[in-house]
Amino acid sequence: MFEIIFLIVLSGYFIQSVLFAIGASKNFPRINESELPSASVIVAARNEENNIIQCLTSLNNLYYPDGKLEIIIADDQSTDSTGKLIDEYIKDKKKFKKIITKKEIGRLKGKTNALANAIEIASGEVILTTDADCTVNPKWASTLASYYQNDVAAVNGFTTQLAENAFSGMQALDFIYLLIAAAGTINLKIPISCIGNNMSYKKSAYIEVGGYAGLPFSVTEDFNLLKSFYMMKKYKVIYPINPDSLITSMPCKNIKELYHQKKRWSVGGLDVPLRGYFIMSWGFISNLAVLLTPLFYSPVWLCLVIFKLATDFFLLYPVHKFLGLQKNLKYFFNFQLYYIVYSISIPFILTINRKVIWKGREY
Repeated sequence: MFEIIFLIVLSGYFIQSVLFAIGASKNFPRINESELPSASVIVAARNEENNIIQCLTSLNNLYYPDGKLEIIIADDQSTDSTGKLIDEYIKDKKKFKKIITKKEIGRLKGKTNALANAIEIASGEVILTTDADCTVNPKWASTLASYYQNDVAAVNGFTTQLAENAFSGMQALDFIYLLIAAAGTINLKIPISCIGNNMSYKKSAYIEVGGYAGLPFSVTEDFNLLKSFYMMKKYKVIYPINPDSLITSMPCKNIKELYHQKKRWSVGGLDVPLRGYFIMSWGFISNLAVLLTPLFYSPVWLCLVIFKLATDFFLLYPVHKFLGLQKNLKYFFNFQLYYIVYSISIPFILTINRKVIWKGREY
């Protein structure tokens, strides 16, 4: 009886994974380099003294046609040496600008307010956002911008994490796994998520939806904005896989940081449409079934568990190969344990407490 239920659930999970793969592999037309729009890269930084120079260095190495790129760093009221480090680095670099976010726009808070302040002064036709703990590919900006046909409002890119051990490696695989789901659903026109550290959008479309101030507050401001583009029904929102637009971010250093990150993302994810809950339920039930293996063990049950693991691996493998990240697959089983734990525990955690702590602020 239970084996039949597991088989039914696993069948749904497998079909869903195949759809993710089909959507994520979709190709999109690109414009020529001579047609690239002007662009503004925006980074909101708060207390990032350990990461900001590495980020700024990668941004300084961006390849983009002369005179068409500006880089705005919004110091979100840092209390460490982040501001001084930014000032020292950009003092002789004309394409960089720095602002300190003192003005509150509407009811915006924290990072969202910092981004809104920077967008106000941005001169680029296209806004590109990343985070202060990220390093970008030199072709990142030009690659994302090359997808801007007239009917495209937003283009997203893939992010991995620096994988140096089992703890960071499982996070890196999880990032790619979640972004395959994001890319697959967005490209199939049923968006459920995205990530703001590798995102871009037309400033005109941003203004058209009322900007961040015109949207309900969310701790996942990136998906909130993407949803607004999608709901207009007049523009395309796309998520191409391209190694030239890959970004690398720093992993969480410890369990506490990772817990708060996952909780923040999950709280933001509560605003997804009903289809998002339906999609997430397959992962929850499938991982719960794997966790219950000792209770229902049989040769058939074990085969189903192996099939579930194989489904995840063969979803991850081609994307990692295409992005040049095959070495991270050695952490696959670490990722599976991590995936099982958080996918099952998060719903219960959110039932008890939805308070979010982020960058020393409470939401």
